[in-house]
Amino acid sequence: MTDRLSALDASFLYLEEATTPMHVGAVLLFRRPRSGFDYDRLVALIEERIGLVPRYRQKVRTIPGWLARPVWVDDAEFDITYHVRRSALPKPGSDNQLHELVARLMSRPLDHTRPLWEMNLVEGLARNRVAVVTKTHQAMIDGISAIDIGQVILDVSSTPRDTREELWMPRPEPSGLELVWDAVSEAVARPREVVDNARTAALGGLATVRNVAGVLEGVASAVRTAARPSPGGPLNVPISTQRRFAIARTRLEDYRIVRRTFGGDVNDVVLAVVAGALRNWLLSRGEAVNVSTTIRAMAPQSVRVHPGEQGDGSLLDNRVASYLVDLPVGESNPTLRLHHVAHAMRAHKESGQSVGADALVQLGGFAPPTMHSLGARVASGFSQRIFNLVITNVPGPQFPLYSAGAKMLEMYPVVPLAMNQAVSVGITSYDGGLYYGFNADRDAMADLDVLASLIEESLAELLATVPA
Repeated sequence: MTDRLSALDASFLYLEEATTPMHVGAVLLFRRPRSGFDYDRLVALIEERIGLVPRYRQKVRTIPGWLARPVWVDDAEFDITYHVRRSALPKPGSDNQLHELVARLMSRPLDHTRPLWEMNLVEGLARNRVAVVTKTHQAMIDGISAIDIGQVILDVSSTPRDTREELWMPRPEPSGLELVWDAVSEAVARPREVVDNARTAALGGLATVRNVAGVLEGVASAVRTAARPSPGGPLNVPISTQRRFAIARTRLEDYRIVRRTFGGDVNDVVLAVVAGALRNWLLSRGEAVNVSTTIRAMAPQSVRVHPGEQGDGSLLDNRVASYLVDLPVGESNPTLRLHHVAHAMRAHKESGQSVGADALVQLGGFAPPTMHSLGARVASGFSQRIFNLVITNVPGPQFPLYSAGAKMLEMYPVVPLAMNQAVSVGITSYDGGLYYGFNADRDAMADLDVLASLIEESLAELLATVPA
């Protein structure tokens, strides 16, 4: 029995182009323990635990004649040292040097003839730190229960948990004839699917976009949104194959202070902070900004509740809520920006518009996988018309995590770019911090560091309005 990709997962292979690689990433920063944290230890840890994620030893095989969607097959030549790599910065490596390396790593597409993931250990960082940079293709992450390789290496204690390394015997790879026979057998049961598969493979992203257009006809709220094109501006331009990466570090408690003062939830405060940063960034570029200027964001968020919010140390459901929200970048008053965002989010939830947005996301290129892939599956066709950028916000654990005894200090998501979208923003809270990862086109966003630095300034504006 073949393990066939779902229609959605296959679409990410078809949609991938040189300017829009379909992988999500993460940058994990660790404090090197006295016992050390080196390449050999990381490889040994992954070899011990990769059995927890069987997909990471499988590759994609296409079907001759595109009679059916591709299938997952075991990679009999699987080489862990190809996927786990080693990089080093000239000591003492700075954060800027790390960000430049991350940008270059994220610019390179994954090799489709091998399992679709990579992990880089980056040594030489200042202040006795090491970094782990992960890349995983979105076709790999096929549901809420999926686990990312970056999660597998993490523990809740400095003492690694015991995991049994099982002997792995790859299943024989099917021949082209066997793949065709399986496809024909399925076609007998579902003849229409053969035509759909061939058409989708031949037309790639165009076929997917047309399918989304058909779906939108039945989703009233999404149609209303699509009928109002997103505002134009410097965030929507043709993009290149190269990237920039930048970060912003903030304290989660600062957002909670603002929330307790003005109401709403932490995510409302986060979106208001991003709106303020975008406003000041536009002004720094000399762009025309008036009171009615907005930037539309697709803001999928996990509604998984993490420890610290519940108080009982439990993890609840890993669900996805996706919203289209117009950020009021024309509003100069930070508290009014927050009220506008909170009102818009509340109106979405109360009116049921979130259902339409979810339908658009599910069928147009997003899907609810793990962590930031919850919102990172972006369809290339409609995105520019419907929204200007993607902002994912996924709450993380509010206690320290470790890998091979090394304490994780910070974690930054890297969300892929959609076609003609110059920047994406990934946000994760972890152990008292709230961390922003900015992935951007190298040519369109030469001033990405300016936008990232304005996050702290925007948050400070809101905190200044809190009564002493």
